[in-house]
Amino acid sequence: MTWNGGTNTSSDQTMMPFFLALVALPLTLGHDPLHDPDTGGHGGHHHDVDEPSWKRPAASATPVYVGSGAHRYRWDAEWMKLPEGRDWLGSTHGCIVIDRSDRVYLSAEQGPAVLAFTRDGKLAFSFGEEWGPGLHGISLVTELRDVVLEDGERSKAAREVLYLAHTARREVYKTGLQGDLLLTIAAPPVEAGLYSTPDQYKPTSVAVGPDGTIFVADGYGLSWVHRYSSEGVYLDSFGGLGDQPQHLKTPHGLWMDQNTSPHSLLVADRENHRLARFDLAGNYLDGTDPDSGLLRRPCHIQFHGKLGAVSDLAGRTTLLNPDLDLVMHLGDNPDPAQRAKYNVIPDLWREGVFFAPHCARFNSTGDLFVMDWNVAGRVTRLVHAPEKVAEGE
Repeated sequence: MTWNGGTNTSSDQTMMPFFLALVALPLTLGHDPLHDPDTGGHGGHHHDVDEPSWKRPAASATPVYVGSGAHRYRWDAEWMKLPEGRDWLGSTHGCIVIDRSDRVYLSAEQGPAVLAFTRDGKLAFSFGEEWGPGLHGISLVTELRDVVLEDGERSKAAREVLYLAHTARREVYKTGLQGDLLLTIAAPPVEAGLYSTPDQYKPTSVAVGPDGTIFVADGYGLSWVHRYSSEGVYLDSFGGLGDQPQHLKTPHGLWMDQNTSPHSLLVADRENHRLARFDLAGNYLDGTDPDSGLLRRPCHIQFHGKLGAVSDLAGRTTLLNPDLDLVMHLGDNPDPAQRAKYNVIPDLWREGVFFAPHCARFNSTGDLFVMDWNVAGRVTRLVHAPEKVAEGE
């Protein structure tokens, strides 16, 4: 079901595919207003505590599956191999991206801001320790750039780059895959008239259009989506708070949807309980029905071909088709008291159930990696394991 945008127009922009993702590190505990339903999801960062004596639950003796049919997945809580001496990943409050070699990149609350794990779960490298806590959104984009060949001819070459949204520093960084800084994107200028004080701007996510236009979601600020040129020059803004379909309330995550022609921008409009779709000029097109129960508090959306995954902070991950209709819910927590809760300690974790999914990303083989917003740090791999269909069915 959708909200229709009426007579809005679409901008016809084309380019090559783009992708998205993020995670976190040390040990934190206590009240976090960033995801507190009573504050509307705005606030500060975690506080360090002494390392607790948590106990990791014993793995099930038999495989645990979520989903069914073509969308069945085996729950794998042990895929990540932490460095020797580290028992816990630590506070996870970010997202995930996966590059074309299936390396998994996570944002971290403390220590190195970005951690990169190999396909088999080993830590490959990390970077960004100087940025401090607050790196929230990571997007992975494949872009074309000019190169000069040995014979002097000019050509185009593809490269993968990261866009990093830092809520505490109120900046967005474009980097290479190992952290070399390529561009810094500042807050909208004072002349835009959107913010009365600098601390009102708290970017949470980035998407890039086919022509290189950069979209930045002010998810923990005043709920704008800002447009920048490919060089980081501010263009304009749309969304913002209000009670009309084109308005937003905590636009937490962005996704450039290539399943529409022309491409469109999907916004995880968390506290309006929906996905909202805009054209690339910022005109509202349509969205999921917030009263349908399809989505509770959507944080991020990603499509892997024709299958979309929404990380829903209120205790489940939801699969959608390109029309944004329900395919299946995965790992739905039956206990409302545990949904969207940061302080669910490892002693209470159980296979097959999420607590507060904050980001979900597919790799090239269709496995799904889901990050819970969690005090100890929880990133689960759902290994694609479709059920075999009996002959004749």
